[in-house]
Formats: sequence, C-alpha cells, structure tokens
Amino acid sequence: MAAKRRNAAPRHISPEQDRHMRLRTRIFCISMAVVCFGVLLWRLFVLQIIDPEGYEARAAGQQLRDTVIPAARGEILSSDGTVLAASETCWTIRASPRELADELVEPAARALSEIMEIDYEETLEKFSQRSSNDCLLRRRVDKEMADAVRDWCSENGAEGIQIRQDTKRVYPEGDFMGCLLGFTDVDNAGLWGLELQYNELLTGENGRVLTAKNAWGYDMPENYTTLVEATPGASLTLTIDANIQHYLESAVSAAVQEHNVASRAVGIVMDVQTGAILAMTVKPDYDPNDPRIIVDEEVRDQVNALSGEERSAALQVAQQAQWRNKAISDLYEPGSVFKLITAAAALDTGVCTPDSQFVCAGSINVAGTRFRCANGHIHGLETFAQGLAVSCNPCFIQIGARLGKEAFCDYFEAFGLREDTGIDLPGEIKKSEYYTADRMGPVELASCSFGQSSKVSYLQMITAVSAIVNGGKLMQPYVVAEARDADGTVLWTTEPTVKRQVISEETSKTMCLLMEQVVATGTGKNASVAGYRVGGKSGTSQKLDSEDASARIASFVAVAPVEEPRLAVLVCLDEPHSWTTSGGSLSAPVCAEVLAKALPYLGIEPNYTEEEQQTLFAEVPDVTGWRTGAATQKLKEYGLTAHIDGDAERVVAQYPLPGVQVRKESVVFLDTTGENDPTLEE
Repeated sequence: MAAKRRNAAPRHISPEQDRHMRLRTRIFCISMAVVCFGVLLWRLFVLQIIDPEGYEARAAGQQLRDTVIPAARGEILSSDGTVLAASETCWTIRASPRELADELVEPAARALSEIMEIDYEETLEKFSQRSSNDCLLRRRVDKEMADAVRDWCSENGAEGIQIRQDTKRVYPEGDFMGCLLGFTDVDNAGLWGLELQYNELLTGENGRVLTAKNAWGYDMPENYTTLVEATPGASLTLTIDANIQHYLESAVSAAVQEHNVASRAVGIVMDVQTGAILAMTVKPDYDPNDPRIIVDEEVRDQVNALSGEERSAALQVAQQAQWRNKAISDLYEPGSVFKLITAAAALDTGVCTPDSQFVCAGSINVAGTRFRCANGHIHGLETFAQGLAVSCNPCFIQIGARLGKEAFCDYFEAFGLREDTGIDLPGEIKKSEYYTADRMGPVELASCSFGQSSKVSYLQMITAVSAIVNGGKLMQPYVVAEARDADGTVLWTTEPTVKRQVISEETSKTMCLLMEQVVATGTGKNASVAGYRVGGKSGTSQKLDSEDASARIASFVAVAPVEEPRLAVLVCLDEPHSWTTSGGSLSAPVCAEVLAKALPYLGIEPNYTEEEQQTLFAEVPDVTGWRTGAATQKLKEYGLTAHIDGDAERVVAQYPLPGVQVRKESVVFLDTTGENDPTLEE
C-alpha cells in the first residue's frame, strides 16, 4: 500500500482554485499595506498633533548640549546688615575623554592632576575611557586653579576639557552663629539650621546654555547657543543683631574656657516685647565652612584613634552632636530659675503676696521625703520676696503646696512649657518632661516647685520668663525678620505674635520688682550693671539622668531695664568644673557683661546713682605746671592714667581739661612741649 502511494499521480490545481488562491494573496497583501500605512499615519498624528513637544525634545536632545548654570543661593544677613552667608563664584572642571587627542591622554592626566591636586591614577583611568563623553574631575575650583587649567589646555591644544562656572556657599564670619546658620551640601542644598529651614526660599532657579552638537556629541563648527539666565534665590534678614551676637558669643566663650565647661554652654538674648531672638549661641560652635571637622579636640582625638566602620560610626555621632542646636533641641533641669514660674503663678492666683511669710528651718519633710535648702542655709522667718531673693527651697515648697497641683500644672502649661515654641528653626524638640496633675503627688509637687523633676528646653525657659516681665504675654519666638527676592522686593515680614495672656499686667509688674531685689540683695548680685535696673534669677540644677552625681548646670536669667523691660538674657553652663557650680557666681557675670554692652548699643541710656557716680567716675584734677612725676601720681590717686607727650620737666597743658567728669581708668594726656592744643577733640 505504501508503494502504491509513492507511485500515485501528482495532484493538479484547477483553474478555479488557482484564481481563488491569487485573490486571497492579493487581499492579504492589500490588508498588510493598509495596516502599515495606518500605523504610519497614526505615528505621524502622534508626533505632529498629540505630542509635538516630545518629538522636539528628543530631536533637541540629539542635537544640543545642555549645560546648567547654577543659581546663586540667596544671602543671609543680620538685622544690622552683616552678611552671614553668601554665594561665591567657583568653577567645576569636567572632561569629554573622546574629544581628547590620544597623544594627550597621559600628559593631560599628569598635568591636570598636579594643577587640581587630584589623584593621577584615577584621572588617567577616566581619560582612558575613550568612548566617554563626560566625566567629573573636580568641583569648587577657585579662579587661580581654573585659570591654570585653562592655560595648560590652551598651550597644549587640549580639547574636551570643560571649565564651567559654579557657585559655592561661604560663611564670611567663620564659626560665628554656626548653630543657627547651619550649612549646605556640595550641591548647595541646605542640610542644617536656617539653610535647611528656608532651603526652598534660598534656592534660586538654575539657568541653561544650549549648544549645538553633532550625532557623535561634539560641538558643531557653526556655533548655536541659547542662554537662559539663572535667577538667584531670595535673601533672609534675621532678627539677630551681629553686634549683640558678638557680645554674647565672646562672653559665653570666655566662661566656657574659664570654668572648664564639659557639655557646652547655651546663651540666648530675646526681645521680651516681640519674641525676636537678638542673639543665640552654643559654645563651642563649629565653622559652617568646614562643618565636618570636630571642634572638640578631645573628641576628635578619640575618633581618630579608631579605624574602619567603628571610626565612621563614631565620627558621625560626634558630628551630629556638634551640629545640634542645644538651645532648642535639648531639655534641661532649669533649677531655681523655675522658681519665677511658681512665684508668678502664686501671685497671679492670689494665694500669696510679696509679704506672705514662711519659715525655713534648713529642711522640710514632705510625705516622708526630706528636702534641704541649698548649701545648708537656714533662713528662718522670711517673706515671699525674701525667699525668692535668697532662692530658698523650703519656702518654694510651701508656696507650691499653697498653689496646689491643679493650678501649678495649669500655669506650667500656660507658660508654654508643654509645647514647642514654634520657632522658625529646624530640630526644635517637640515635648518636655513633666508631671501632669493626675500623676503628681505631694513629693512631686514639692520637687517641681523649686525647679527639679521637670525638663524644658532653654528656649522654652527664656520665652516663659519674657512673658513674666513683659506684661504677661507669651510671645512666639522667631529669628527671620523678612525675606526679599533677587530684585530687593520684600516678599514677607514677620510680625510679633501673642500666643496668649498668661498672667496679669499687675502680676508682671510685681514680678519685675521682685526680680530686681534678687539682683540688688540676693543671689543675683553678680548680674548688676551700673546705670541700669536689672532683674534676674539664679539656678543651679542637678542633672538627674547623669552618671556623674556631681554634674550640675549653672544658669542665670537676667532682664533689663526693670522699669520698662526690653531684653532677657539666659546663660547656662552645662557641667562646669570650677571653684563652684553656682549659677549666681558663674553665669550671672556673663549676663551682666552682655547687658552692659547691649543696652547702650540699643540706645538705652544709663542712669547712674550717686554711689555709682562716685565709684565709676572721677573729676580730672588740674596738674598744669606740675612736674611730670608728681602729675602722674596725682592722676593715679584719682583712678586715672597719665600719657606724657614730650621730654620736658613740667606739664604745660592737659586733656581732658580740669574739672571734666571721666570714667576711672581713663587716660589723661599731659603736654610738656606747649605745641598741642588741649581744647582740640580727640
């Protein structure tokens, strides 16, 4: 049967069948042609009607080299116009290795690595990638280095080395205000502080340069360039006054050195009427130009002693610690400074008056727990005002008991100590540590009444004290006064914001007078400033969570002038190692130094008492005609210093003239030549 199939005659297609097959083939071919033509028409419709921009962009991408012109970041200025952060022109060096001639690969790598101080082997490897059209050599190159690269390329006919203008962030004042300003990354994006908080506003809009190129990526001989100018970012003007900031930083830095402060110090100056921050510092502070360098030498040595991943982890911890703005990000035990809150609440509710009497026997027993007065003092019978002046713990435990836990907690909250202040800085801690009324027993109330067992931020504390002396208004603290665009147009300004009325104006006036007595007769004597009425409160708090049982925070808050409060100054030294840890001894003089400079700077004139006049000033005696030696001795008796002009034996003239009132230790110029006119002003 198989053989029969092999020998069968071939099958023939009939004419009719052939016509059908040809017809089907033609139909198939026509259908395919219609489909292909339809696809082509649809593609043209998409490119020309639906998405013409996309087609143009792809075409442009093949024909144009797009170079970004970085926008200058907006400036940050102090209220007095000092430039604190600015953008400086620099250059970025890139290369297109495939444009570089083969014979110049090695010479260019060697020469440019030397000029730009980069690794030769890495540079040679980049240049050896002959198909590469772009690689980074170095960023943030100064003009001198950029010119040196340009000159070498010109002299050697090197193609493909690109010198692009760029910007970098600079801080002209160095470590001045580092904790506030923060810093940026290599791309000028804000990473910390004000730079982070207002990054979007400070960041400008980049420009572009479009240059024609061929299919291989080379610039075409017929140059085609389109320039889109960059738009600089907006600038910020702060409430910070550079002069007051200098006063604060100088005084706090000196205290840190003198008293061997182990855990950094905090200083804040606030306008009590507006909530504006006039100065804020954490010392030691870092330089935002080199923020990753560890400032603390001991910590830096500890980090450098490590290696590998262990060193990297320790370095990161150390950097984060020094960048942290302790004034707003950390909590602390305010100690006796907190007695101002307890006192204000007690007066405002009427449970006490300045004349209310209490007894201090050196200690007091509360529900089986004995609390001692600071330094073993036994004050005996004392008034409310006296108890505040001498910072008596048993007195304030009794005041707290009269106030009661419900009222105490209500005022604690009203003074803003349970919430963040809302300051326009990143990193503010969002909660404090405190007892609520439902968790507060007699012992907890007693401890909280004199400033222990609760933790608040430094900014919360000075904001609350400002409310105590400004008429009772809790203000919203802020550091940015206004923003301006690149043309100088004001975008917005910050207006003072009253969050709530905490105590009455009458209570506020009474508290101002009581705080003045703290400085006049109590623990705050070292905060006194000649010519000004100063109020204040000292604090020495135990760090309850510290492994060192002797660890203390020495603090003082001062306000002035008492008759019309303008400034509040808070200084806290965290773990001082000195002859004492008393805030009245260590921190009060720092506040006094700041006030003594800031008050006259702000135009607040001193009004000296008769005693201060005698202590501070002297009337210049008449020493004309005297021998120089005798004249010098006479001036010394008056607390003055002689400066002798000439070699003659006797004084012919003097300046200042006799009878003029001058500060003691002033210089009196003695002329022995007769050639100088003593009436001329210096």
